[in-house]
Amino acid sequence: MGQEPISIWVTGAMAISFALVHIGIGQLRFLDKTPRSRWLSFAGGVAVAYVFLHILPELAAHGATFSRAIGLDESMAESAVYSLALIGLVLFYGTEQLLSASKSKQEAKGAKKRAGTGEFWIHIASSALLIAIIAYLLNHREDYGAISLAVYFVAMILHFTTADYGTRSDHPELYDDYGRWVLAAATLGGWLVGELVELPQIAIGGLFAFVGGGIVLVVLKEELPEERQSAFIPFFGGAVLYAALVIGETAL
Repeated sequence: MGQEPISIWVTGAMAISFALVHIGIGQLRFLDKTPRSRWLSFAGGVAVAYVFLHILPELAAHGATFSRAIGLDESMAESAVYSLALIGLVLFYGTEQLLSASKSKQEAKGAKKRAGTGEFWIHIASSALLIAIIAYLLNHREDYGAISLAVYFVAMILHFTTADYGTRSDHPELYDDYGRWVLAAATLGGWLVGELVELPQIAIGGLFAFVGGGIVLVVLKEELPEERQSAFIPFFGGAVLYAALVIGETAL
């Protein structure tokens, strides 16, 4: 690593910014469009580019950590790391399927096509877990540099915009009254734990893998369904522009 950790004030400000997105997503009226807002599609492209060009390549380095820590050969260690990414994807796929089934059940009863209260809270709980890990990683990443942190911050704040917009649309009243505060608390709590507790590198590698799988599922869930009427060009543009930024960071 070889670099001094970033100031607590910088990462704290970033955590507060994340929390403000959770709290204020309902006020961003320009996102409420059909077809889907181009800004949301752009944000989705950025998040996917970050996962594939930044998080996933770092997993190879964490694979070496796994190899040393648990005595596996290199290929098995990498498989273990990527399995954790798969677990993240499967977990969030399961919660999304639960929400979808709940919406269909409510619609069949003649009610609004919204998730039931219990299913909505399960979704909030899983989102809070992912959010807390992302906030924790503000303080603990493979690369402690300022540019790397800035890249991480931009990608995650755009990811939260996409994810929170989708979560709020499932149950606006519950999200505005309670859900957003839970997510904001998870953000600040994850950041605080990151300031107080430094996990072993093998655990940080596992968290990175889990986050990568979860983000891929959440972003594609928001972009792929036909009813979203998503915009490909902004999604593509976000992915390409952010890929160029990450490659530029690597070159420097």
